Amino acid sequence: MTERLTPQPWLTHPATVAVMAALSAAGGEDCARFVGGCVRNAILGAPVRDIDIATVLTPPQVTAALEAAGLKAIPTGVDHGTVTAVAKGKPFEITTLRRDVETDGRRAVVAFTTDWAEDAARRDFRLNALYADGEGRLYDPTGEGLNDARTGAIVFVGDAATRIAEDALRIPRYFRFLAWYGRGEPDPVAVAACREGRDLLAGLSAERVGHEMLRLLEADDPRAAVRLMAQTGVLSRLIPAATGLERFDALVAIETGQLFTSDDLLRLAALLPNDSEAAQSTAGALRLSNARRDRLVAALGTQPPLTSWMSPRQVRQTIYRLGQDVFRDRIMLAWAASDRPAATVQWRALLPMAQSWTPPRLPLTGDEVIAAGVPPGPLVGAVLREVESWWIDNDFIEDKLSVVERLKAVAQGMAY
Repeated sequence: MTERLTPQPWLTHPATVAVMAALSAAGGEDCARFVGGCVRNAILGAPVRDIDIATVLTPPQVTAALEAAGLKAIPTGVDHGTVTAVAKGKPFEITTLRRDVETDGRRAVVAFTTDWAEDAARRDFRLNALYADGEGRLYDPTGEGLNDARTGAIVFVGDAATRIAEDALRIPRYFRFLAWYGRGEPDPVAVAACREGRDLLAGLSAERVGHEMLRLLEADDPRAAVRLMAQTGVLSRLIPAATGLERFDALVAIETGQLFTSDDLLRLAALLPNDSEAAQSTAGALRLSNARRDRLVAALGTQPPLTSWMSPRQVRQTIYRLGQDVFRDRIMLAWAASDRPAATVQWRALLPMAQSWTPPRLPLTGDEVIAAGVPPGPLVGAVLREVESWWIDNDFIEDKLSVVERLKAVAQGMAY
């Protein structure tokens, strides 16, 4: 008896039904099947984010079928057989069955096929080589994908070394899937192949590596996978600046133990030393966006130093200088690096202020400085900074008259 998926909302959604009906009308009842992540996650009871479809139809046939049904067809990767369908605002990636003709470790030249087994043979892991038709009937061409999904085994399709030689990105993908879905002891053949193939990583694009690493770090608990990456020499190839796992392990333990949302960028920061150059080089190696690069650099700053016993006044001063988000990042990293487990409550208590206290604005303008007798030019900024420093030291005094009196005193003491 053929196994079926349990009822899935995405499987019976009108948009999904419309796309599958359009393909079936052009190629017959079994011309298209769901494949990969949506099938795997449905088996595991995990959320399904993207719906991928494999088909025996060629891209022109897929496009014609979709348009005949009044659906939008976008040629997102026609050379590799991929057309994106849009139905009721939802995207579906539809790819023609393929077999590899030529590979160079980074990309493949493919030929289209109508053989489901050939298509499965070119995929990375057996739990990703699972298919389901529109009725939810499951197909497992490798014969082991269903068992792998249910037991948490991450095993390459066919020969692991061959899969890696075809595309070295499968090495970080292996550890990413291990972090998300792996259970029990890792497959020794897969681990050995990743270790032996680690020199191939140098040829990968920064964007692809960055995507895999950050997705890995999003997993609920990636500690075992990252530790294995370090042991096999893969981590040092991908993130040369990574110096140790102690702070990383501690940060993940804090996040899981305190029920914080996992934070991929903060976890990346925990792998690095408190050094702006290391942050900059890592951001480049993973091709982070400018905003994420700036956050990483700021999180790994060292001034002002933070302690778990900071007074409320010191906390406010530090938040004012760093900003709320940077303060929170540095508190989390300092907490993870702390060798005082008893201070957990103190570190935890510092975080609410980063959310509840909004830094005030200095109640003084450049025009008011000039009105106090300071000539326009660089001295205006110098006077403002001097008054601001006094204002911060006095815990952001709200009395405008006191601020003006301090301005007069500073202005009189400056030599013009």
